[in-house]
Amino acid sequence: MAIPTSRTHESARLEFFPDLCNGCGLCVQVCKDFGIRIVDGKAQPTEHPVFGCIGCGHCMAICPQEAVKVEGRCLSAADLTDLPEPGESAGYESFRSLLQRRRSIREFLAQDVEPELIDRVLEAVRLAPMGLPPSDVHVLVLDGRGKVRKFSEDFCAYLEGCKWLVSGWFLALMRPFWGKESDALFRDFIRPLMAAYISAMARGEDLVTYDAPVALYFYGSPYCDPADPIIAATYAMLAAESLGLSTCMVGGIHPFIQNGRAARRFRKQQGIRYASREGLTVIMGYPRVKYHKGIRRSLAAVDRS
Repeated sequence: MAIPTSRTHESARLEFFPDLCNGCGLCVQVCKDFGIRIVDGKAQPTEHPVFGCIGCGHCMAICPQEAVKVEGRCLSAADLTDLPEPGESAGYESFRSLLQRRRSIREFLAQDVEPELIDRVLEAVRLAPMGLPPSDVHVLVLDGRGKVRKFSEDFCAYLEGCKWLVSGWFLALMRPFWGKESDALFRDFIRPLMAAYISAMARGEDLVTYDAPVALYFYGSPYCDPADPIIAATYAMLAAESLGLSTCMVGGIHPFIQNGRAARRFRKQQGIRYASREGLTVIMGYPRVKYHKGIRRSLAAVDRS
């Protein structure tokens, strides 16, 4: 039995090296598939794991003797890396400062973002946690203002054909089925958003991606944990901020391109491989504005039991 993803339908394989194993049992502790046991002081696979090895790599990463290797599910021993020294990690105060300085920037200089910076952002994204490995997150990289503007133009042209979704007759028809909250969302947010996107583009103004130098659209396959693209996008945002770029998360693209034949044609046109339960676009570039104050936000609730 194996948990399927778009990249593999097989379990990974565990290989143990008894001559190296000292029986410490650390691999047993971290394997939440319950796929490893200690017998006669040596690690070996169990006969009935829960799923079969998902390829998380925890057992390899924790073994001080390098006595276990994982092969399969897009993972091998070659993927092990040395950990940075504790002193090289960002402390809480520096991390908080990064978060406090971050603003959602939609005003960018007409300056390209160096390809190596985009690569560094994507490298940070590869470190993001995922629901189940291997990652089923896909990224559409639009690098260059021309590519980003063309995407926005195509998107607005696509929205022209979707105006019926926010027409009065359609909203009245759907209100009994999806309730007052969805009705309010469509009337008070989605309808004016579509109108703003389309009318601004007709004037030559891009309110979709704001003529950003880079846009990264994160989405998943049908197998993907719906949280994974959002987590990946968050990592991209923070990585870009740490590199001196400004960012903004754009949520107004993904929901429109998921359902129907027109959406499928748009995705194919843009090279987007799948419809995805969740997705998010991150735009980034060098900022044209500078904020002098931060804003402290609040949570809806913090309940402690």
